[in-house]
Amino acid sequence: MRTHQVVLAHIEDDLAAGRIRLGDRLPGERALAERLGVSRPSVREAIKILEALGVIRTATGSGPEAGATVVADPAAGLGAALRLHVATDHVPVGDVVDLRLLVEGAAVRSAAARPAADGLDRATTLLDAMDAPGVDVATFLDLDGAFHVALAEMSGNVLHAAVLAGIRGAVRAYIGQGAARAADWPTLADRLRAEHRAILRAVREGRADDAEAAVRRHIEDFHRDTDGG
Repeated sequence: MRTHQVVLAHIEDDLAAGRIRLGDRLPGERALAERLGVSRPSVREAIKILEALGVIRTATGSGPEAGATVVADPAAGLGAALRLHVATDHVPVGDVVDLRLLVEGAAVRSAAARPAADGLDRATTLLDAMDAPGVDVATFLDLDGAFHVALAEMSGNVLHAAVLAGIRGAVRAYIGQGAARAADWPTLADRLRAEHRAILRAVREGRADDAEAAVRRHIEDFHRDTDGG
């Protein structure tokens, strides 16, 4: 085991055992290095990995916010990993779309089982912003992504939202390229708006089967119409 992995394993054990909890600060580099018998650069490498994975947040200085603090941002690590693997072409975009169908279909079904007013309001606000006159394509797609993540968050399953946020980050460039390939973007955008409203309406009314079918059809049709293959 490489020395930075010793640090990672130690912190993982502390998290699993509850010795370190959400919001706690990790011991400083020197303290960890002395406790584990490793070098400070090894500790520093482990901290960078944990930050990239969304497990901790670091801040410089000497105040109360300085150091490494345990946070919960699973989407950060999932998104970074997916983006890198999609970029290498080892994970085809089609496979990512299939994963999205599974995750988002289950998420909207769960959301429809217990639609929350605050989640519905946030999703509606995002759709209203997409209806704004003159909204550019990039802004539209960013709002689109935020809408789908908001639906996933309504499921009550932390991993639904984290995985979907990671997926959206991984295929953001592909989605943008697909929109640019669209023969008639204004018409496609209008269709997407209508589909979004139908999905949200099914969730709001508790129609789980309809919500799942609508979101799957929405994802499949966009992929088909903009794939360029």
